[in-house]
Amino acid sequence: MRTTLYIKNMVCPRCIDTVRDIFDSLKIKTSSIELGEVNTLIDLSKDQKAQLEKLLTARGFELLQDQKSKLIGQIKSIIVDRIHHNKEDLNVNFSTLITDKLNQEYSSMSRLFSSVEGTTIERFILKQKVERVKELIFYNELTFSEIAHQMDYSSVAHLSAQFKKETGMTPTQFKKLRPDRKSIDSL
Repeated sequence: MRTTLYIKNMVCPRCIDTVRDIFDSLKIKTSSIELGEVNTLIDLSKDQKAQLEKLLTARGFELLQDQKSKLIGQIKSIIVDRIHHNKEDLNVNFSTLITDKLNQEYSSMSRLFSSVEGTTIERFILKQKVERVKELIFYNELTFSEIAHQMDYSSVAHLSAQFKKETGMTPTQFKKLRPDRKSIDSL
């Protein structure tokens, strides 16, 4: 019987590879591994689940057990995937995207997210967008105008205002200083 497991802190393709290695080391066959989600071909025994939890925790991941944690993990994975790993411009309504992917009412997911995480989904999206903007500035391949367009800001001024509100500096100041960036899973 297939089982879907939800794993917190899977935020990049390397995380998927690491989790795949953990499942392979435990000889647990999977049908798919995506950001935040693993589908196994079998039900796991208590012993397998305990071993899996131990190995995941040692590598900075967390096996989500309850439904609320699973849902929040899924919401975060959708947002992170769309902002950090999608090559298309970001012109997307996140509430519609999340609702469509999870087939649940957005307002109830939003209330749950806020109550558990202590922040809103919108604030989480903003933090992710700012970290992505930092990454794009750091690589110095796009102009601020191109970054604003790619990240679905109405203008460079709007991008700059949100960036400064979040980081305390303008994108230009950030580019000159090149301060440390945060890892996605620490946001």
